[in-house]
Amino acid sequence: MLRLSKITDYGIVLLARLATHPDERPQNARELALEAQLPVPVVSKVLKSLARRDVLESHRGAKGGYTLARHPADITVAEMITALEGPFALMECNLGPDLCQHEESCGVRAPWQRINRVVFEALTTVSLADLIDPAFPRDAWNPAPLDVDRHHRLPADS
Repeated sequence: MLRLSKITDYGIVLLARLATHPDERPQNARELALEAQLPVPVVSKVLKSLARRDVLESHRGAKGGYTLARHPADITVAEMITALEGPFALMECNLGPDLCQHEESCGVRAPWQRINRVVFEALTTVSLADLIDPAFPRDAWNPAPLDVDRHHRLPADS
């Protein structure tokens, strides 16, 4: 299963919180942690990481905290994931050439590169504003669960 880390999940939740109130004063890690019901140290780490990658602005001082660096419509899901996870790659070979010892003989490298590009491009079409928009079509793509047993039966299951 392809999965984002909990840190990325928390980061997107925190960004959504900041995006729902963009005109408020800067929010500090403690306030955001309380609202999101997340541990303060984790929230602090996530916020600092997002600020280093110019997704958030850090404001110092007694009334300091964090605000979005740009309007929510200008921050894509791809950007949020990349800021928290690093370069987007479904497979190691998608990070660049010469990273896999099987690169020359791999028969699936080109298709995986195409899949990686398509997924990344899809993530660039959804913004933080979309994530918090109640009108965003929540069920626009609701695939049926895969019947894993039908395709991957173990010999003992036969």
